[in-house]
Amino acid sequence: MAAALMDGELGSLLKVTTAVWAAMYYARMSAAVIRPGAARLAALLPAVALFCAIPFAFSTTTFRGSSAFFLSWLGTFKLLLLAAGRGPLDPSLSLPHFVFSASLPVKFRQPASASAKAKDQDPASGGPAKILVSGAVIPFIIYAYQFKDAMRRWQLVLLYTVHIYFSLELLLGSVRAVIHGVLGMEMEPQVDRPYLASSLRDFWGRRWNLMVPAILRPSVHGPVRARLGDSAGVMASFLVSGLMHEVMFYYIMWQPPSGDVTAFFVLHGACTAAEGWWARHAGWWRPPRAAAVPLTLAFVGGTGFWLFFPAMIRGGLDELALQECQGLVAAMEQAGRWLAGGGGGGAGPILSTR
Repeated sequence: MAAALMDGELGSLLKVTTAVWAAMYYARMSAAVIRPGAARLAALLPAVALFCAIPFAFSTTTFRGSSAFFLSWLGTFKLLLLAAGRGPLDPSLSLPHFVFSASLPVKFRQPASASAKAKDQDPASGGPAKILVSGAVIPFIIYAYQFKDAMRRWQLVLLYTVHIYFSLELLLGSVRAVIHGVLGMEMEPQVDRPYLASSLRDFWGRRWNLMVPAILRPSVHGPVRARLGDSAGVMASFLVSGLMHEVMFYYIMWQPPSGDVTAFFVLHGACTAAEGWWARHAGWWRPPRAAAVPLTLAFVGGTGFWLFFPAMIRGGLDELALQECQGLVAAMEQAGRWLAGGGGGGAGPILSTR
């Protein structure tokens, strides 16, 4: 059954890929002949609608979540920026570069300097080692879920946090390896040791899931800041991020939004804006880094325990992810035995879905 499910998902992925290429060809041609503004926006709306509908083509949370994040959020925002004549998309790009820039968090590879090469070799910047480590840790996390009924709530939330971190590292690291090695393009910055964040501005702006602030700066923060000031731009960015996270949760779990995730990001937006206001006073007291790092992580973890993770638990995301990961392991084992046996009969899964 797991193998049949994966076959269906791979078939859906092939259809979605074809639809994305066709839609991006249309979007590129439309942007080439229509000036930025309302007319270009109207022409691009069919591609925007397609990006928003694509997650419904998949059955598993993994494919729905990935497509929702890459296309329904980041891709849609890139198309809207293109309608305004801004952002990373440009009709002068070749079709492959346009498609991958629209559908994945990538950018052109710049001529490598010595410092850039050193950064590429830095373990903190990504690479095969991170993919291998993440791939090795996730099976242990999946195994640990079988004992979640015996865990305290804080232990379960910690497990969710570690799962999200390594899943993001594995997903984005794998995409980066393909983009870097095959297409001659670079991933945008992904995650930069969030456990070293010394403030909320540092955590959200420079360390965690950096593709999101990279797309929110030109689409939300910049325009709002130009009219209402920096604090309003920060608050608007966090509000939009919260609303989009609610949309992502809906795509993944088919659960109506509760508002808790939006409240989490609005709270962090207010605190981040307050940090910025405090930082503009050069002579005011600053906590030493040795204290700032644990205080920042405690605030992120505590508010996540209060507002963010309960939305996941109520929606049953942990159960869905556990079943799908175990099903994937079973399908991989079955395929391995089939290959080892020269195409003979497969074997049943070694893990149950409970």
